[in-house]
Amino acid sequence: MDKLKAFESFVSVAQKGSLTAAAKAEGVAPAIMGRRLDSLEEHLGVKLLVRTTRRITLTHEGTAFLEDCQRLLSDVANAEASVSAGGLRASGHLRITAPAGFGRRHVAPLVPKFHALHPDVSVSLNLSDRVVDLAAEGFDCAVRVGDLPDSSLVSVRMADNRRLCVATPEFVQRFGRPQAPNDLMRFRCLTLSSDASQTRGWAFRVSHANGGHEVIHLRPSGTMDCSDGQVLHDWCLAGHGIAWRSTWEVEADIKLGRLVPLLEEFAAPPNGIYTVFSQRKHLPLRLRLWIDFLKDHYAQPQYWSSAAA
Repeated sequence: MDKLKAFESFVSVAQKGSLTAAAKAEGVAPAIMGRRLDSLEEHLGVKLLVRTTRRITLTHEGTAFLEDCQRLLSDVANAEASVSAGGLRASGHLRITAPAGFGRRHVAPLVPKFHALHPDVSVSLNLSDRVVDLAAEGFDCAVRVGDLPDSSLVSVRMADNRRLCVATPEFVQRFGRPQAPNDLMRFRCLTLSSDASQTRGWAFRVSHANGGHEVIHLRPSGTMDCSDGQVLHDWCLAGHGIAWRSTWEVEADIKLGRLVPLLEEFAAPPNGIYTVFSQRKHLPLRLRLWIDFLKDHYAQPQYWSSAAA
């Protein structure tokens, strides 16, 4: 089995949702595409796809494997491009989009540093909390935080993103400290309004008597809510209540003693901070350099605690 070809076929079928469409794009018969997938599943010993006459869906293992395959194929393409580029100077225009809050803190400050290293690359940064359609709107890449529902994009995980309950030391001294997630119901909490994200509420990992664990979701109440996460952060710093915020937002405040973490032992498993981009055979040098630049910065633990609050 040609593993690389099998990986390419699996990614193509997963993205297009059809053996026929994937086979047509590659110029082979659907039966050949099917045999590649059968060989891959037999080699791995797991079912990656559920195939019916009407549709193809990913199994749980297939969903996890898809991200790894996309990353691997991207790395292979980058290696090929690095050899063929042979020291070319990056140039052209780079269009980037990122969530507003995260982008202000952890993307915008890095753009001038990147430009200083690559002065022939011009950069446009779009900050928006909506999920931007990269291909339709002409963006080269997006920085995204959290789960990635769109499997048609290649994703590169840059760092973990954890959520923590935080409050000021003065608030804790005055009102006490919750000992378990359900205790939040008797505390003043600062929540996103119902028309914003976090529709499932605040996530916590709780243990069971049999040794197992479960992620639960709570919707604490309070007298103040807002659709803007930065406002909640500011309210929390002002001592108005407990907030559930990402570590990228509050780690510097915790290090400086302005906020203290609460219920750390119940923190839910982290999701990710990703750079995503459309599948391409060869990425432009400017995009590869930007992805590597972000990865180098985000991989440094001290970056998150020293970034400006």
